[in-house]
Amino acid sequence: MPSPQSLTEPGTSQALENTADESMPGTGRGDPSSPVARDVVIPARDGFSLGGTVFRRGLTSRSVVIVNSATAVPQRFYRHYAQALADAGFIVVTYDYRGTGSSRPTSLKGFEARASDWGLLDMAGVVDWAHEQFAPAKLLMIGHSVGGQVTGLLDNSKLIDGMMTISSQSGHWRLQGAEQKWVVGFHVHVTLPLVANMFGYVPWSRLGSAEDLPKGVALEWSRWCRDPKYLLGDNTLPLERFADFKAPVLAYSVDDDKWGTRRAIDAMMCAYPNVERRYIDPAHYGLKSLGHLGYFRPAARDAWEEGIAWLKEVGA
Repeated sequence: MPSPQSLTEPGTSQALENTADESMPGTGRGDPSSPVARDVVIPARDGFSLGGTVFRRGLTSRSVVIVNSATAVPQRFYRHYAQALADAGFIVVTYDYRGTGSSRPTSLKGFEARASDWGLLDMAGVVDWAHEQFAPAKLLMIGHSVGGQVTGLLDNSKLIDGMMTISSQSGHWRLQGAEQKWVVGFHVHVTLPLVANMFGYVPWSRLGSAEDLPKGVALEWSRWCRDPKYLLGDNTLPLERFADFKAPVLAYSVDDDKWGTRRAIDAMMCAYPNVERRYIDPAHYGLKSLGHLGYFRPAARDAWEEGIAWLKEVGA
């Protein structure tokens, strides 16, 4: 979950703002040479309507990739990556969790949603829908930050054939980089609960840091971050489902990600039974920095090749 990280990672607001251009899938407009992008409405498990986009090139594919976003990051942020996956032969599904992006109500005040709902209700519903729409194609997942955390709560993980995660870490504040852990600790103990209760939601957009968050999401997530076990310490959740996630997981760390440190990612990924760890050095690709969000930006395109090759192998 990048929201406090958004306060410390330069360029976050501008990066998200720059995704809302006319070539953005989900607007009905785009480059005709790009993969076809089609807006869809996907039902969550409780019937809540999620805004999504399907990218594809051609009529058939052996594999579908579902992209699970980071917190407060809209699906449009991943459009270049989704187009690259479609160019590689995959059908790609992006979507917004309830309370965010195209799945946001007019007002977040009084809107009820929890961070765990994004896995238990939204993500599970997207998996059901993709299976119904595209069977017998294999289902693969990309999990960015929280998108690879709450995945372990799925009751339909048997439908998933593989998952690749980027910076999916334990959010416990003491596991963050030395330069920011005390700042993060203050936010999850004081700022987030205070602001969420004061406004009825978290107005990140007013601070120019990211998308707004529903109150319940912010309160549940900040509670997780205060627990040394993060969400794995929340006994109100069906944590036994992590052990049922049998598909292979390729878990990437980014060397300069101060939010998703190696030990933070190890602390989260230990919950999955079949994990391979790999590490990304931005300098290897001629980049000064990637941080928590940079892997999905077009400048990191060369870093995508290894992961795409893994997805092709697992989805074959």
